[in-house]
Amino acid sequence: MSELGVNTVSFAGRVAASSQFKSTYAEGMGLVEETAAYLDGPGRAAAKVLPRQASVLYAAESMRLTTRLMQMASWLLLQRAVNNGEMSRDQVISEKSKVRLDGFNVDRAAPGWNDLPEAFRDLVERSLRLQNRIALLDREIYRPSEEEFQPDNENSVQAQLNLLRTAFNAG
Repeated sequence: MSELGVNTVSFAGRVAASSQFKSTYAEGMGLVEETAAYLDGPGRAAAKVLPRQASVLYAAESMRLTTRLMQMASWLLLQRAVNNGEMSRDQVISEKSKVRLDGFNVDRAAPGWNDLPEAFRDLVERSLRLQNRIALLDREIYRPSEEEFQPDNENSVQAQLNLLRTAFNAG
């Protein structure tokens, strides 16, 4: 009988080379193009007529949005490179350390948020959802192998009973 976990399969690694990745890649690159077109066209015109507070917020959020999208595009391009055999996994791990997939949250309660153009807010929201999906995928793909499967040697019911005993004996 083999030890539990020895023959586990990394589904995340397979996902990166799957049609799901291709779909995520297309969505990400499409969102980059759509955002660039919006910011250069209708967004520029809409920003000119915003109240002062919303105008300042628009400028800040535009920068965050473009930065978020460029970080995601970089990650997607690295995954495509490894999937196509253009880079090794180790090269991608080294390069992806420069990519930031978190910390770009939005304060929807900020003064002026509701004055921002609806199309702009939609782009921000869609970018945040995509960022979350990509960050989850990144954690799954690049989780250290020793974390992929760690069998619990202690019966979980017994562990809970031990915690309860400790709690009641401490008082």
